Order: sequence, then C-alpha cells, then structure tokens
Amino acid sequence: MKINQRQLEKAMKKMGMQATQIEAEEVVIKTPEKDIIVSNPNVTLMNAMGQQSFQVVGDVEEKSKEKFISDDVKMVMEKAGVGEDEARSALEAEGDIASAILKLKKI
Repeated sequence: MKINQRQLEKAMKKMGMQATQIEAEEVVIKTPEKDIIVSNPNVTLMNAMGQQSFQVVGDVEEKSKEKFISDDVKMVMEKAGVGEDEARSALEAEGDIASAILKLKKI
C-alpha cells in the first residue's frame, strides 16, 4: 500500500503535528563510552503538541572514547619502566597518571 504524501501531511496537520526537514552534514551523539556518528543524515524535526523530537536516518559509525591520550600512556611507560599494555591497564584501573605510576612502581 502506497501512502500519499499529501494525505499524510494533511492528517499530521489535523493531529497538530508538523515535520520540518533539517539540512545536516553530520550528527554526533556523545555517550560516556563512545561517540555515535551519523554521516549523510536525513534529519526531520517533529513538532507534536509542543514537544519536539528528531528523527535521524543515515550511515552510522561508532567510535570508542579513550580515557587517556597517548602522551599519558608514554609518561607512565617511561616513569614506571613498563610496556604500553601494562601502562594502559594501570591507567584504566587507577584513573590517573600519578596513581598508575605509583602502582606500577609499587611504592
């Protein structure tokens, strides 16, 4: 069954709903663990009875967030005399550079 766009718009208007297309190049949703990136998005702003919501459709890619930059890892490696995996694990377990170094040196 094919839906007539004109009839759909008329029905939405009767229910107090309004849809607006938004020209967007990229949509990024940031969470504590990762970023969700929607490329080539088709974004629609829906307004229904004063409530706004967005509908986003496109090519989805997820990127994990690293808690520590490579310079942090290198510093722990140098100061504690350990390898990259060990330094990264200590940083993740301890939460900061100084604690990671102290743990690895066992001071």
